[in-house]
Amino acid sequence: MQDNRTIKWPNGARCAVMYSFDYDGETIFQDKPEGKEWVWPRQESIGRYGPSRGIYHLLKMLKENDVKATFFTPAKTALDFPESIRAIVADGHEVGQHGYYHEDIFGSLPEKEQRELIESCQKVLIKIAGKPASGFRSPCGDYNTIKTAEILQDFGFSYSSSMRGDDRPYRTIINGQESDFIEIPAKWELDDYPFFIYSYFPVLPESQDRIAGYDAVLNNWKMEFDGYYKEGLCFVMMNHPLISGLPGRVQLHDQFIKYIKSFPDVWFATGSEIAQWWRTNY
Repeated sequence: MQDNRTIKWPNGARCAVMYSFDYDGETIFQDKPEGKEWVWPRQESIGRYGPSRGIYHLLKMLKENDVKATFFTPAKTALDFPESIRAIVADGHEVGQHGYYHEDIFGSLPEKEQRELIESCQKVLIKIAGKPASGFRSPCGDYNTIKTAEILQDFGFSYSSSMRGDDRPYRTIINGQESDFIEIPAKWELDDYPFFIYSYFPVLPESQDRIAGYDAVLNNWKMEFDGYYKEGLCFVMMNHPLISGLPGRVQLHDQFIKYIKSFPDVWFATGSEIAQWWRTNY
C-alpha cells in the first residue's frame, strides 16, 4: 500500500477516473424461484435490457463525451450478445472478465476449477472481443486474494478491480510478496446498483426501499468526486448497463461526466491503462 504522498498521474493530471461497467445482462438473474423449474421471465427481461438496449444508449453517450470505459463481461453475456461486444470494442473500450455465469464462487472454488473457469472465459473473449481480457472483476465482489490473484497473474492478467479497501491502486500481495498484479479498488458509493436496483419478485433490495432520486444520487457522486479530486486519488465508477442504460439514467451519467470534465487535469483511463501506469511508477 502507498502512503499519503501526492500521487503523480500522467501528464500532470490531478486525479484518475476509471468509468467501468459490470455488463451482466441476464446472468445476474439466473437463480430459479424456490420450488420452480424456471427463472422469473420478467427478471430475465430486466437483465436482457442491458445488452439489447441499455448498452447502446451508454455507448452513444460515452462517444459523445470522448470517454473510454471498461466493461467487465460474463462470458455468457458475450456468447449471447456478441454484436454488442463488437460494438464496445469498435468504440475503443476495454472488455474485462467477470466470470462465466456471474458465479459467486471465487472464494471457495478449488484451484483447478478456478483455472478451468478463467481459461474458458478467456477463450470466449478471445473469440468475440478479439483478444483476452487483462482485467478481472469478481462477479460477487470478492475472491480468494491468495489463490485467485495468483491464478489470474499466471494467466497474464494485469489487474483486478474487486476489492474496496483503498481509494488508490496497489500491488497485490501474492505468496507474501508485493506482485505486479494491480488492484484498482471500487466503492459501493460509486456503484449504481445500491441506488437503483429494484424488483418485487424476487425482492430487491430486501427492504423494498424506494428507488433513489436522481438529483440526490448525482449530488452524492459529485461530492465524492470533489473529495477524490482534492486528494488526487483514483475515482472508479462501477455501473451496470441494465440499470444505468435507461434513457433518464444515461442523462444522469452525461451530466456527471460533464461535471468531471469541468475540472482541469483529469485523466480518464481504462483499467488496463491505470494498472500499467501504477505498475511502472509505483
